[in-house]
Order: sequence, then structure tokens, then C-alpha cells
Amino acid sequence: MPPAASAEVAAAVAEAHRREWAFVLAATVRVTGDIDTAEEAVQDAYASALATWGPRGIPKNPGAWLTVTARRRALDMHRRAATEQRALPKLLDRGEYLLDDPDLSVEHVADDRLRLIFTCCHPALSPDAQVALTLRLLCGLSTADVARAFLVPEATIAARITRAKKKIAAAHIPYRVPAASELAERLDGVLSVVYLVYTTGHTAPSGENLMRRDLAERGHELARMLRVLLPDNGDVAGLLALVLLTHARSGARLDEHRELVLMENQDRSKWDRSAITEGVALVREALNLRPPGRFALMAAIAAVHDESKSWSDTDWLEILGLYDLLLEKWPSPVVRLNRAIALGFAVGHAEGLAELDALGAEPQLARYPYLAAARADFLTRLGRFNDARVAFEEALILTENDTERRYLQTRLSELTG
Repeated sequence: MPPAASAEVAAAVAEAHRREWAFVLAATVRVTGDIDTAEEAVQDAYASALATWGPRGIPKNPGAWLTVTARRRALDMHRRAATEQRALPKLLDRGEYLLDDPDLSVEHVADDRLRLIFTCCHPALSPDAQVALTLRLLCGLSTADVARAFLVPEATIAARITRAKKKIAAAHIPYRVPAASELAERLDGVLSVVYLVYTTGHTAPSGENLMRRDLAERGHELARMLRVLLPDNGDVAGLLALVLLTHARSGARLDEHRELVLMENQDRSKWDRSAITEGVALVREALNLRPPGRFALMAAIAAVHDESKSWSDTDWLEILGLYDLLLEKWPSPVVRLNRAIALGFAVGHAEGLAELDALGAEPQLARYPYLAAARADFLTRLGRFNDARVAFEEALILTENDTERRYLQTRLSELTG
């Protein structure tokens, strides 16, 4: 195979891995009834693509080619190890197996991926396991990549994924889309996992870089996948809107020296206007489906920011009202923290600081660096520089992201100077 063709094939397989992995794995799990067998078959299919697409040419529909190949590989494995296969725990009842089903219709594709998403995010699994399985099975990340994403040892993630798979088998967690009566409760967990994947990428909890762009992109892709699979769901529309409207500002978050720029000082001409337009349209759609969910309300807050011409032009009273609605829907300490910040800009810095001070006794915020940073900012604006220095020092102690630490150190140095 010529080097140029080899590079072309490698690029095509890599693109198919990024775009088609979830589709191929979900369709293969449906015919095997076992996650591990399906994963092995899909990995073999991608290896086969690397070996055969050069001589035979890249197929017009890589996803269909890979799915058929993976299914055939799974059937071969099933035939050669029938006795062992019968002893393996199953995700499906035996009557549901479709071992010779070649159907690749749109309906089955959507149904298969939804089954896989809801299996990964089943409430019987711990939140950590849900995230790990989602990245491994829906995004196709290796165990090592998942471990790097969350800065834990690879052995820890491997054990977490293994335990989750065993829990699925032992608890007889069904490989299916929940019934309509269960969907609302189960979908919120799925949306929370996808949003956690995105936010972990948007601002990395620790490390040298402000963002983990690979994770942010995975979260974006998962949100879009859910939108395709559940196009009439307002919560899904709200989640995708929130991701789009948040991600639209990414290009302005760092200056030419790779230093953090807060929204107040960002060059808004660098914001992605096409993403904002799409996000605002999704917000309107999500808000029209009453009552609006928490992701729709969070997206509406992001939309107010994104549509404002400048920081001073921001309608903080509208944002404050949206936070009041969000607190009714989702009364979390972090929402109360963000509402306190909105109050400070809508009513007065002193009022916002008082709300932040009241949150100091909240156990969930005891080591949350953004509480200390928000207090430091309001104290600076109020001219209480000695108290602001103490708050910035506290925020520095709690912050592990190097880019955020440099920003805080700069603010502290300005006060000291």
C-alpha cells in the first residue's frame, strides 16, 4: 500500500472511530447480548478496516461496513465458543437475541444507541462508573484515555469499568430504552453524565491547561447524539443549547499569552455567533415545553450572557430571575452560589457578598474554589483590599488548575502592589 493511501486509510478509520463507534458497538451489543464480546468484535472490525480498506477502497458507508464486519466477527466468536457463551451473563433475555439480524435501519440505529446510553447511565451504577462506561462505550475512549481524562490511575478506571459491567450482569440490568413512565427520571441521569463530561473538559479540574478539549468535544458530540435520538425532548434540547452557548465563548477565554480572560473582559467578536444562534433557537424551543427543565433554564442564563453586547449591557435582573426559577427546580449549593453572584451585579456588590458569606457554612462548598474567588472579587470591588487578599489566598490554596492559579496570583499581586 502506498504511504499516501495508508495515511488516507488511517485518517478514514480514525474518523470512523470518532463518528461511528457508538453506532457500531450499540448495534453489535444488540446481537451478542454481551458488552465484552461486542467490544472485542468491534475492535477487530476496526483492525480489519485498517488492513482491507487500502486494497479494496474506503467504503461509502463506513459505519455500515464496520457494523456488518463486527456482527460477523461476533457470530464467528459465538459459533466457536457456544458452550462458553451460554455461561456468560447476558444483557438481554435469550428470546431477544438477534444473532442473524442484518437490519441497519435508522430506527434500529437510534434504538440501539439509546439502549447503550441508558445501560451506561443506569441508576444502579455509581456516578463514577456511569461516566467511565459512557466514555468507554459511547465515545470509544481507551481505558488509559479515560484514566487520563479524570487524572486517576489506569488500574483504578479498569477496575471501575469491570465492576460496572459485572453489576450490569449480576443485577440483570436490561439492555433497553426505559418505558415512557420511566423515561423522565432516567433521562435526567443521562443528561447529568453528558454534562459532566462536557464541563470537565470545559474547565479541567487540574493540570496545565484550562480546557480538556477532547473531553469537551466528547460531551458536545454526546449532546448532539441525544438530540438526534430524542428530537422532541425539551430537556435534551436544553442540554445541547447549554453546551453550544457555553462552548461559543471558548475562543475568547485565553489571551495571546494563554492566560485566563474572564467573561467581563473577553473580546466578544471572538465568540462563535453560529453556535450562539443555534443555541438560542434551542433555548426557545426548550422553554416553550412547560415546565422548563434545569438544563433549559441554565441555557437561558447562558443565552442572556451571549446575546449581551458587553458586560455592562448584561440584563442581570433577568439572570437573577432565571436563577430563582432554577433554584426551585434544582436547589443545589452551586446554583445558590451563582445566584449570589448575579444578585451582586443586579442589586449591589454588598448584597451579593452577604449571600456568598452565608454560603460559607455549606459543607458542599467547603473546598469549592469559586466561592472564595467570587468573595475576593466582590471584596475588591467594595474596596476591602485586605479581606480580598485573604480570599484570593484561600482560592489559590483550593485551585488545582494551573491557568486559573496564575490568574488568581495575578489578581493577588495587583492587590499587594
